[in-house]
Amino acid sequence: MDKEKALDRIEELREKIHYHNYRYYVLNKPLISDHAFDRLMGELKEIEREHPDWITPDSPTQRAGAPPAESFERVEHPAPILSLDNAYDMEGITAWFDRIAKLDPRVENADYCTEPKFDGLTVVLHYRDGAFALGATRGDSEVGEDITENLRTIKMLPLRIPADPSGPEPPGELVVRGEVFMKISEFEALNQRLQDEGKKTYVNPRNTAAGSLRQLDPSLTAERPLTLMVYQIVTGSGELPGTQSEAVEYLRSLGFPVPEYEVCRDLEEVMEACKAWEERREALDYEIDGVVIKVDDLVLADDLGVVGKDPRSAIAYKFPAQVVTTQLEEIKVNVGRTGVLTPYAVLSPVEIGGVTVKQATLHNFDFIEEKDIRVGDRVRVKRAGDVIPYVIGPVDSLRTGEEVPYTPPGRCPVCNEPVENLEGEVAWYCVNASCPAQVIRNLEHYVSRGAMDIVGLGINIVEQLVTEGLVADVASLYTLERDRLLSLEGFGEKKVDNLLRAIEASKNRSLERLITALGIRGVGTVVASDLAGAYQDLDELGKATAEEMQGIEGIGPNIAEAVVDWFSRPANQEVLRKLRESGVWPRAVPEEDRGPKPLEGLTFVVTGRLEGFTRREIKDYIEDHGGRVTGSISGSTDYLLVGEGPGSKLDRARALGVDVIGEEALPGLISS
Repeated sequence: MDKEKALDRIEELREKIHYHNYRYYVLNKPLISDHAFDRLMGELKEIEREHPDWITPDSPTQRAGAPPAESFERVEHPAPILSLDNAYDMEGITAWFDRIAKLDPRVENADYCTEPKFDGLTVVLHYRDGAFALGATRGDSEVGEDITENLRTIKMLPLRIPADPSGPEPPGELVVRGEVFMKISEFEALNQRLQDEGKKTYVNPRNTAAGSLRQLDPSLTAERPLTLMVYQIVTGSGELPGTQSEAVEYLRSLGFPVPEYEVCRDLEEVMEACKAWEERREALDYEIDGVVIKVDDLVLADDLGVVGKDPRSAIAYKFPAQVVTTQLEEIKVNVGRTGVLTPYAVLSPVEIGGVTVKQATLHNFDFIEEKDIRVGDRVRVKRAGDVIPYVIGPVDSLRTGEEVPYTPPGRCPVCNEPVENLEGEVAWYCVNASCPAQVIRNLEHYVSRGAMDIVGLGINIVEQLVTEGLVADVASLYTLERDRLLSLEGFGEKKVDNLLRAIEASKNRSLERLITALGIRGVGTVVASDLAGAYQDLDELGKATAEEMQGIEGIGPNIAEAVVDWFSRPANQEVLRKLRESGVWPRAVPEEDRGPKPLEGLTFVVTGRLEGFTRREIKDYIEDHGGRVTGSISGSTDYLLVGEGPGSKLDRARALGVDVIGEEALPGLISS
């Protein structure tokens, strides 16, 4: 490719990647598959490798490309980044309205814009000629810290605006304000992963997000699932919107993720909006601690002026506090799928945000020691959103001297086997794979799509099989009998046959998947792939030493020791013996000898609501097995996968003679 064509292509690739990032992360409406996106990114990286002088700060490849900094530079904001006065009830909102109405009669007839008040970290984003140029913390409202490289790692942040090429022409200079936070579900997933790896978990989403943004190494920030909402134009060149609601829509058109908002015509509508957000609060996947009420007219808002560092034109209605104190009656311990022991507090029942709380997490044993939490303490407890309530710490001033310091258990509270704590790790483990507390979670993991991928064997069925005594470990799945399954409630012939067919099909899974499925501490799909590339089967892997495994790139001492320890356990060896007897003993296949995937060359269209998959999951499932998923029926479509309530695609498939199947037929199609 000559230089001129390469320059054109690099610009085309950057524009496409920016647009598809926007579709995926902001709109949640992807247009292309992950594989197609990766190909675009791979081509861009290749051109930039050949022409490193062409790399620009707004290139999609630069989201985590900066070296660690020694410290953060100070940044002066182009205008004060103001805070907000607070109201804690409806009377407080009325008092605020009365104050500003006395200052300017226009307030009586003004509209108001209400938005959720995110519980995150305020950031100020600078764009020059459409490119993201600078990002800073709020700081003291006048001066913040330069965290540009960390902000680049957030996928929802557009590196170039407009994100959609059909969007409006951006101003030469634009400075906007937003909030960086972490979704509750992603915070919980992060903590679960850290817990499974024996690492220290985090206390709450807000502090985790704030700490992530202030990492001196951007690559560490890139590992955290941060998200962004932009809600204010601080300053900009050219003609800008005249109302707050118009400003939000303008920001949306440029490709920024923006919050929900409602324009209210009077104070009564404002109060109704606040109550509605308060009722929705528990159902949200992010933390909010109130509602921001703003005079919609930005000219009027500016004319009302500022008191101290608070604009008169806006106020934050703060929800009732979600921190209470109660008595810690007992400390108990849960045992998770990977054997991690997690302490939790049994509390005197207390109401937080309308919900009665009787238990709260204590994170880990180190947390109990660091906070000096004792049985009998009066403790502070917080509940936010759907996050499990957690203990913040004791109220030392209320101690009576009768409180009892806590000592972690030396044996698993369920199976009574000794527990282990590896040097340098926070977590304590029960490493007995046959521990009754771990059976259901082990089975759930074993049958999951990332492991042995046994379709139709969800958590409810797993629990039923364990409760009925049909399954005691993962190997027991392969000894299930048809007649016994038919005797269970809810099991008809079709369901049983599909389930047994899916279990049988799992015997053909790869060594990599089986290693993943065993649930060895710290061994996910990446490590399992590395191990499957180094050892022919589980016999070879089981004989390997920790020192030998550490010679494999990406495998450190903790994981190596965890693998050796798992294979050394008699109970685990018994599970392996039963798997081998059942025919579940794959051998690694050299890449050059691997044949095509079972669905390779087949094109699928999906219609209707599926029971076992979301649309994204079914697409990933088919593509993982080599198939292709398209959006419309044509003569080249091989199968129409039909769920409940299919649309016109079913009629068209029949007219074209396309094979119509249900989701339960997929395992058989793959195994055949």
